[in-house]
Amino acid sequence: MKIKPIKFPKDESIHNKTIEWWYFNGHLKDKKGNKYAFMDCLFKANVKKVGIPFLKGYGSKNVYFSHSLLSDIKKKKFYPKIDYISLVSKDSFSKKLLFVDYINPNLIKGYVNKMIKETGKFRYHIKTEDFDLCLTSVKKPLLEEGKGYVHLKSTGSYYYSLANLETVGTIKIKGKEIKVKGKSWMDHQWANTNYNSKIKWTWFSIQLTNDIEVVCFEFDDGKNKTYLATISYANNRQRSVHDVRLIPLKTNWTSPMTQAKYQLGWQIKIPSLKLDLKVEPLLKKQEVLFGNINYWEGPLEVKGRLQGKNVRGQGFLELVGYPKGISNVKLYKKEVNEKIKEATSFLKKKGLNWLKKK
Repeated sequence: MKIKPIKFPKDESIHNKTIEWWYFNGHLKDKKGNKYAFMDCLFKANVKKVGIPFLKGYGSKNVYFSHSLLSDIKKKKFYPKIDYISLVSKDSFSKKLLFVDYINPNLIKGYVNKMIKETGKFRYHIKTEDFDLCLTSVKKPLLEEGKGYVHLKSTGSYYYSLANLETVGTIKIKGKEIKVKGKSWMDHQWANTNYNSKIKWTWFSIQLTNDIEVVCFEFDDGKNKTYLATISYANNRQRSVHDVRLIPLKTNWTSPMTQAKYQLGWQIKIPSLKLDLKVEPLLKKQEVLFGNINYWEGPLEVKGRLQGKNVRGQGFLELVGYPKGISNVKLYKKEVNEKIKEATSFLKKKGLNWLKKK
């Protein structure tokens, strides 16, 4: 396969690949210093090729879906939004800069327009039910593995990041709008690869206080493991290496819903970069459920040493492929019951209590 160089702004938009996503995460603070974190991701998948069973029922070639979360660190609250289908507007992906306008219909509660809009070179406006944020990159794009294409033994993926995005805007918690500011991260990937139950990955985005950013991961396809780290220094110099060691620490968490056990505390050692970091979760309860797929996604506190100097920072961790301790059938039943309770509660609040007890 010939690897084409990534071109901006063209490659910020859509590609004819099996799977593609536009992903954002970030750490935010309000004027009182209270901490929050968010994640927002829009996916596009070829339903016949991607290998996710419950997507095969959709009639169109491609399906869009979105996941987002908002975390209130002080109150230890986690608000995920999982939309199994997103309806994308006709004019999405039609502009010179990245533009996607989409809705996630809910027949009971209505819908909210969501958006990813590039308003200038590497400047973005993203909007969901829970946040409305403007993000501006202060550094050039980070190209994973040097050219923006990651080799994963059995497959590969185009991949670039905007690892240092100044962020301002508002978040909404229980109907209350809160002004915030902070720093965010953006990933964009596209590939001709599919998903299967044997795939597992442990992924970190790390932002150090000295304007150094690191993305690193372990990718396990069931037969082979790939390790990669790409660092962006304060002067925009970048370097990619493979001598990544991920050492589990004592911090872990077992989900009461899926019984999956997630390893949350890690020591990251990369000898060639003279990097030795310890990362710990700001919240433990950060599991996301998407059909038969479960994963953990959440904010991290980071500290350690880089090139002989003490460093601190923040990050995000994503854990995919951690096995459940409960059958999918039981899990689906629980999820359906929760949806029924949610719908019934909404109808009662609106004075439409047609679910009478006999």
